[in-house]
Amino acid sequence: MIEVGNVSKRYDSIQALEGIQLTIQKGSCFGLVGPNGAGKSTLMKILSGVLQDFEGDIIVNDHSVLKDRKKVKRMIGYIPQDICLEESLSAKDNLTYFGSLYGLKGKILQTRAEEILEQIGLKDRGKDKVITFSGGMKRRLNIGCALLHNPSIVIMDEPTVGIDPQSRNSIFSIINQLKSKGSTIIYSSHYMEEVEQLCDGIGLIDKGTLVECGTMDELLQKYNKPSLFISGDRLDDELLSKHGRVESKGSGFLLDSDEPLETLQGLIADLRNLKIEPRRLELYHPRLEDIFFNLTGTQLRDS
Repeated sequence: MIEVGNVSKRYDSIQALEGIQLTIQKGSCFGLVGPNGAGKSTLMKILSGVLQDFEGDIIVNDHSVLKDRKKVKRMIGYIPQDICLEESLSAKDNLTYFGSLYGLKGKILQTRAEEILEQIGLKDRGKDKVITFSGGMKRRLNIGCALLHNPSIVIMDEPTVGIDPQSRNSIFSIINQLKSKGSTIIYSSHYMEEVEQLCDGIGLIDKGTLVECGTMDELLQKYNKPSLFISGDRLDDELLSKHGRVESKGSGFLLDSDEPLETLQGLIADLRNLKIEPRRLELYHPRLEDIFFNLTGTQLRDS
């Protein structure tokens, strides 16, 4: 469906992307993750046609983004990170405006606007001005504006930032509906649990390069090093470090060991001798967040 071929992009002295190569399968939800400033939004803007000055090429359904830009753009619905709505207009007027930009008109445009209002859960608020909407409602409408022309590819850049849980669930439902109809989703988020829940494949970008790529199952299996998680009172490094490398995690500790079951037996024996009863003691398998920190580090990224 989508072949990203050796794509690079430079902003003056900053190398935003360097030789990105990846494949996104038709009908999948592909997650782009990485720290702030890693290059995710730049890649999305190149794919959507917003940025046209770059090296390499992207092939979408056998069409080159460089050579067949208009054809590719008609296949794509792009939802930017920033909300792009005219707040003095109603929800429906925003939809009809964006629909006209996609070439829709007349009865077809009006019908699609009504269908989108239904899809994003704003059917009863179509005549209300956007300025009266909550953040979650604006996010949903922002998505709706990109779906009017029935795109086969939907690019979502941080679509759930700062919204309520109900709106987040609604957006997840929209994504699942799109996938069920065969659409391809490219999804960027800093919420690792969202990416795990929604995405079939993952591309992790850091400092402009693709540092890891594969299906969710492949990545979790590749970095699957079981540990022990323990939490409770009277636990300290001196007690735990006898059994393996200790790392703080949330309200407890991770205990790395090459033989987690044997380590578990030894740890339980020590706890019994000391009459310590942990609140939690369990095998812990890495999640996407663990992989993310393993590959990119934990240092703050502010830009």
